[in-house]
Amino acid sequence: MSNVETIRDISIIVLAIETIVVQVILVLLLLEIRSLSKMLRENIYPILQSADETARTVRGTSVFVSDNVVSPVVRISSLAAGVSEALRVIARRGQ
Repeated sequence: MSNVETIRDISIIVLAIETIVVQVILVLLLLEIRSLSKMLRENIYPILQSADETARTVRGTSVFVSDNVVSPVVRISSLAAGVSEALRVIARRGQ
């Protein structure tokens, strides 16, 4: 047997071992990805539900404040501005 044949045989054996190692690593990686996916599903979903609930609460609060505080204040402010302008016009006519 020549040196070239020996090197060829050793290369084939090393390549086979490397292929087996890579396949084992890929299987372990797939298992870790599955585990990560499960963990994210179990932990992130409740957080997203809580964030959605918070957003709905904030939306409801802003609608309530807009309807019960801001709108009346705007109406009163515009009424006061109108009355003030009317009094100013009347005062100018009297001069």
